[in-house]
Amino acid sequence: MFAEEQAFYRNEIVKLKNDLNAVILAHYYQDDDIQDLADYIGDSLELARRAKAAEADVIVFCGVHFMAETAKILNPDRMVIIPSMEAGCSLADSCLPNDFKKFREEHPDHIAVTYINCSAEVKALSDIICTSSNAEKIINEIPVDKPILFSPDKNLGRYLVKKTGRDMLLWNGSCIVHEHFSEKKLLDVVYEHRDAKVIAHPECEDTFLMYANFIGSTSALLKYIQESPADKFIVATEPGIIHQMKKVRPEKIFVEAPMSEGCSCNVCPHMKKNNLENLYLCMKNLSPKIEMNEELRLRALKPIETMLAMS
Repeated sequence: MFAEEQAFYRNEIVKLKNDLNAVILAHYYQDDDIQDLADYIGDSLELARRAKAAEADVIVFCGVHFMAETAKILNPDRMVIIPSMEAGCSLADSCLPNDFKKFREEHPDHIAVTYINCSAEVKALSDIICTSSNAEKIINEIPVDKPILFSPDKNLGRYLVKKTGRDMLLWNGSCIVHEHFSEKKLLDVVYEHRDAKVIAHPECEDTFLMYANFIGSTSALLKYIQESPADKFIVATEPGIIHQMKKVRPEKIFVEAPMSEGCSCNVCPHMKKNNLENLYLCMKNLSPKIEMNEELRLRALKPIETMLAMS
């Protein structure tokens, strides 16, 4: 995109935001130019909180579909729009409502703790929603004699099993971004940058996490690099977060963790479906709009509110 186009879209988006009394929420994995226009930037938990507290007439959600759905679930009387309805999620796609319903019916004595990366229909079938920021805390608050189903991310689930000691039954899903980091190539990068700390999101494969000096959600990774005395970090998550890392610690060095051969899949293809042009168009046309029936919204709201109360 040419500089003149970027300037046009930025100026128009700011004007529309004021005219619409809108708030722009953006995930850390969005493109840099969208992050720079957002009123609030955060991970799934922080954006859920921001959405619930929103006082604007229009919520513009720059993230993926399940995040915008969550904002609508929390704000039935406000308009929620998203730049691209095609911004989906591999984890949500791996856990279809009918399959999840059957999974629950096969284990009626289990409590269903479900990662927020899922559809509204799957949320409505769950007992508690969690994010990578609060999952460990939520698991630890569940009575030890109560068996748990954890869905849909098996890698995050395995990490939580190790952290909490709970023997959970895991759904077989994974994130396309975090499952392709290369353990072999990481060793080469670590050797090259011996003074660097490896920081990783818990959605990464277990064999990759064993090399991490710190494991945490995107917001936890951002906090860690601010507080750590280290000057260099190898970052194993979607590289959009590095934009914020450079903003808060411009004097430090951030190296993207290596991917498998011939793969550039650390960049989330779903998150990158949002751009300045379709952000402008969605605000101009107030479309695409997130809508859902009230019965589904109320069922999906209950486990989200349980999460927010437990967090």
